[in-house]
Amino acid sequence: MGIGTSLIRVDAVEKVTGTAKYVGDLEPKDALVAKVVHSTIANGVVKSFDLEEALKVPGVVKIVTCFDVPDYQFPTPGHPWSTEKAHQDIADRKLLNQRVRVYGDDIAAVVAENEIAANRAVRLIKVEYEEHEPILCVEQAMKEGADILHEERPDNIVGHSSFQVGEGTYEEAIKEEGLVTLEKEYETQPVQHCHIEVPHSFAYMEKGRIVVVSSTQIPHIVRRVIGQALGIPWGKVRVIKPYIGGGFGNKQDVLYEPLNAFLCTQVGGRCVKLELTREETLACTRTRHAIKYKIKAAVRKDGTLVARTFKAYSNQGAYASHGHAIVANGANIFKQMYRDEKVLESESFTVYTNCITAGAMRAYGIPQGAFATECLADDLAYAIGMDPLEFRLKNCMQAGYVDPHTKITCHSYGLQECIKIGREHIKWDEKRERYKNQTGSKRRGVGMAIFCYKTGVYPISLETASCRMILNQDGSIQLQMGATEIGQGADTVFTQMASEVTGITEDNIHILTVQDTDITPFDTGAYASRQSYVSGMAVKKTGKILKNKILAYAEYMLQKKADTMDVKQNQIVDKDTNEILLSLGELAEEAFYSLEHCEHITAEATSQCKNNTFATGACFVEVEVDIPYGTVEIIDIINVHDSGKLLNPKLAQAQVHGGMSMGLGYTLGEELLYDKIGRPLNNNLLDYKMPTAMDTPKLNTAFVELEDPTGPFGNKALGEPPAIPQAPAIRNAILHATGVAFDTLPLNPEKLVLEFMEHGLIKGKGEN
Repeated sequence: MGIGTSLIRVDAVEKVTGTAKYVGDLEPKDALVAKVVHSTIANGVVKSFDLEEALKVPGVVKIVTCFDVPDYQFPTPGHPWSTEKAHQDIADRKLLNQRVRVYGDDIAAVVAENEIAANRAVRLIKVEYEEHEPILCVEQAMKEGADILHEERPDNIVGHSSFQVGEGTYEEAIKEEGLVTLEKEYETQPVQHCHIEVPHSFAYMEKGRIVVVSSTQIPHIVRRVIGQALGIPWGKVRVIKPYIGGGFGNKQDVLYEPLNAFLCTQVGGRCVKLELTREETLACTRTRHAIKYKIKAAVRKDGTLVARTFKAYSNQGAYASHGHAIVANGANIFKQMYRDEKVLESESFTVYTNCITAGAMRAYGIPQGAFATECLADDLAYAIGMDPLEFRLKNCMQAGYVDPHTKITCHSYGLQECIKIGREHIKWDEKRERYKNQTGSKRRGVGMAIFCYKTGVYPISLETASCRMILNQDGSIQLQMGATEIGQGADTVFTQMASEVTGITEDNIHILTVQDTDITPFDTGAYASRQSYVSGMAVKKTGKILKNKILAYAEYMLQKKADTMDVKQNQIVDKDTNEILLSLGELAEEAFYSLEHCEHITAEATSQCKNNTFATGACFVEVEVDIPYGTVEIIDIINVHDSGKLLNPKLAQAQVHGGMSMGLGYTLGEELLYDKIGRPLNNNLLDYKMPTAMDTPKLNTAFVELEDPTGPFGNKALGEPPAIPQAPAIRNAILHATGVAFDTLPLNPEKLVLEFMEHGLIKGKGEN
């Protein structure tokens, strides 16, 4: 079948029948149970513990506190390591923390024979704190004299960056006569990833080494960080990643694996399991960054975008995690998506607070940046009385765009075709006119948003991947990837790639889903929509090597030149006539067992990717707003994607559906809330409002397939882009329906009702 066909997922049977093995299926029955003791303040210092009653609980084996762990600070984000210190991630976390920086901070851990004993002991531990006032917003953290959360950052600023595109300044640009100017603030909220499988690992010692089995997107990076956290050589650590129940970026952070590794060393190397509860997952892992944008913009009355300036303030929470990379990446969409005739000024800050640590989440800062960028596009269009779609066509990214700083190039361009398809699907022109001057309690509107997304992290960071192929005695092959299957279908696509290159059919390619850092070739992991692009290059390179080795052995067997033969459908064939010369099974058997010329045919290759390209697209939506109730019903929605050649159309559609669903939750209800002392208010799936199947409308998808010259098979990013555009598209549709512009997320009923009252669309009590 090969590339471009909808091969059924290679892991479908195992997942549907329940035979796929996750961490929870593999942990030994006699594993000890670890439970983390979390702080009950958001800001302060642990002064002492009283462990007396906890240690009396039958079954308690060991209690470790923040005073007992190695004095190493380590980084947790799933970024490639850099040999240059200036490019290394911020090391600001310890296994357990004496300095408390978030409600629920990890301050101690209990290891017991069973979960009941561990939980009882946790409840009986008494903690004495020195408590400080919580800092829950960026403005408070940046005030002079604010409590310092990390000594290394006395101003609480994790990172600061700025750039300019064009000449002069914004203030100089707006001196032009006749410009329409706008000043706006947009704000996005913290949300959680809500993957099905909670973070879960077990650790034990074997031959003096620590083995950690974990649900992670980044096994090779986890290995390195465990070594850093414990102060031991990285080769003393082995990490195994079995099947994984989703991650969306939360598991692109090293979460509790280092602590679990340390705990097993404290109990003589016995196996210790550490599985978070759903409540802990929401409150003690990572969130999407909440970011506030302060923007000024100037436009001519003919729709020409003249100049913009913005400042972004990102709430990092307690620890650096992926840190400033998120808001810096989000700032890119301002310069990449639209052209300012004169100047664009950008400045971004990432700031420590006492909120839950923010980290990577699907699309890595672009949903936040796109919300501000695309809301602004509509607001500018409204300010000059121009159709928002025409405003975008006039000012959006053009074919061949080159980022002025990174030099990433739009090698294949389908954005305008995506807009055309979405326009026709939603009947844009007809409905913009039809819904112009509505009255009544229910009103409809149509809105849109466009987006772009790079493919992988080059040139900002290293992009490298390896692949291994081994010919079996029956002519099938083993395929090993360091790249991780996390539910997105990577194993299926890698199998198709291997088939395409080698000529071996997919049913004869056996991909190993489990990654094991002792065995699996190196790959940095699943993130940045990189795997089919970067790791795909490694598959292609390795497949070519394997095929050449097979044909070289066929030359020995058949005494026929290798370059006159090919491999097709598991057969060695004549390149010109397609005559079958030899089956691959016959060749493999001879290669393994020949008394004259025995050869074990394998191939392994590393691909260092030094290229990148943009995927683009658009979302169009029609909504019906019930003004008195503040509810929004999605009548119709479509995502149209320019993601290069589709490797597997059904999987591509599934990726888009998943991203759209996530985007709808982000738009309409999801938000992590805190009380005044920094305690999470809704860290459970009853109060944290995720959309269910009943809340999800029909999701429409379309693709503009243009072969990208840089992709190994003409492909480019698709994993993350689907989650980017829904929020601004829906916001803009509500603006069209009601005339009210909402500039903060989520767009929940309470917010809508209050704003409609403010604008006189809902009459107050006693009003006629």
